[in-house]
Amino acid sequence: MTTPTDISALVRRIEVLEAEADIRRLQARYMFLCDTPNPEFGVADDAERIERIMQLYTEDAVWEGVGEYYDNQFGRAVGAAAIRRHFQGFWGGKTDPALILNCHYLTSEQIHVHENGTTADGQWVHMQPWLFSDGKALLRSSRLNNTFRREPDGTWKITRTRTENVFVAPLPATWASDYPSKSVLMKP
Repeated sequence: MTTPTDISALVRRIEVLEAEADIRRLQARYMFLCDTPNPEFGVADDAERIERIMQLYTEDAVWEGVGEYYDNQFGRAVGAAAIRRHFQGFWGGKTDPALILNCHYLTSEQIHVHENGTTADGQWVHMQPWLFSDGKALLRSSRLNNTFRREPDGTWKITRTRTENVFVAPLPATWASDYPSKSVLMKP
């Protein structure tokens, strides 16, 4: 016979699974929006890309690069306005050489929904190849230790992005021979 305690335990397990799935999609969407060329259909420019990324964050969120490599490269941004400025610094103007390819691959996922059901943390390792217009290329890997909060409307948002370098390795200029100048995959 099923008891109310059994039903409560089952409901809690379903809530945790749903939260993990929401957080997984949230983290993947963030990485997707950070890819170059940006695969999100209809994003006119990097300013719009930044606004779509900012929709994933809480107003009180923190974005920080930590460790001996990222401390000086990325620093720490506290609050949505500072995080927006951080992204504007990365995508805000034309750089020479231009970044023409950047793709995030996530692995080693661990998501922990806290007992209160409204907060969680997650860890990933990610790899990302970078290719610049001058032919310079590198492979970067970092660890992510992020936190999340379920907002009153039920959606999960990022409250902290924390990244630490694992390695950066130069790649030969010819490692990628065929790549798009813009993405059309998501076009209807």
